[in-house]
Amino acid sequence: MKALVIPGKNRPLEWRDVDDLRAGPGEAIVKVHAAALNHRDVWIQRGQYAGLRYPIVVGSDGAGVVASLGTDTDGDVDPVARGSALAWIGKEVILDPALHWGENPAFQDPTGFGVLGLPDDGTLAEYVKIPVRNLVEKPAHLSFVEASALPLAGATAYRALITRARLCPGERVLITGVGGGVALFAMQMAIAVGAKVFVTSGSDEKLASALSMGANGGVNYKHTAWVEALRSIAGGFDVILDGAVGDSMSDLLDLALPGARLVIYGATRGNPSNVVVRRIFWKQLNILGSTMADPKDFRAMVSFVSKHGIKPVVDKVYLPQEGEAAFRRLEEGLQFGKIVVEMH
Repeated sequence: MKALVIPGKNRPLEWRDVDDLRAGPGEAIVKVHAAALNHRDVWIQRGQYAGLRYPIVVGSDGAGVVASLGTDTDGDVDPVARGSALAWIGKEVILDPALHWGENPAFQDPTGFGVLGLPDDGTLAEYVKIPVRNLVEKPAHLSFVEASALPLAGATAYRALITRARLCPGERVLITGVGGGVALFAMQMAIAVGAKVFVTSGSDEKLASALSMGANGGVNYKHTAWVEALRSIAGGFDVILDGAVGDSMSDLLDLALPGARLVIYGATRGNPSNVVVRRIFWKQLNILGSTMADPKDFRAMVSFVSKHGIKPVVDKVYLPQEGEAAFRRLEEGLQFGKIVVEMH
């Protein structure tokens, strides 16, 4: 089979022949129709991720058709699933990229947990191997391209916003960095819940797109008075969702209403150096961490998306031979939505 391979640190991707896959007990081989990119894929290419190995086929997000199962797979079925594992053959599926979450739904296993795409080869290939328990039926209203954009970012957004923050109808929520996959899914989910949704971005074009999708307001965080602008249109926020942190953390604490929930799902701008801790205890704020989703949350996310007819925003679709160009678009932050590579 063919796959997009990162041959070494800072090396361009190569679309080349690799060994065919063979499923073991409890595993499935999925013919990948489309695979979406995440920032971790670029970080792996740049050598900025833990547990690196090369060559590697990255990719955590994918949608396709189950091609085959390993021997003795029939008895290894997630309790949520119905019927024989053999019934998966030929089904259209999306893949839960969280491997070996562990027994506690509150947090991933500190030692056994992994993410599809490193150290195990991922979805940027004609076929991928994954545990049967990580198969989920593709929502009928989504194409393969749309469905491939859903798993990692959709699960992260759902767990952060619905499970951790427990967003309620009518609440004011601030979602930072709209345009990225998690932030866009969170915005769509918050609108579906019935919250009043406000966003930030460094791009006026992305803000305009978010407003056209139903956001109540937004500001450009590159403007000097962005905090005051947000306060003037929203007053303050019951829930804040952030994946950047950095020194803007202090501003978010300032914008939080008393008793608010601030959910952090990433730290692309690094650690804050200027946090005013008094704001946390005096306002009785709830600072929550969140990453990915346990199997129950993943399936709940898929059901939520199906119920509300949510369609992932796809920025651009590439051919496998254009993989390097797709990675560079993601690295440069040009996208609004998910970048997808169509494999078949």
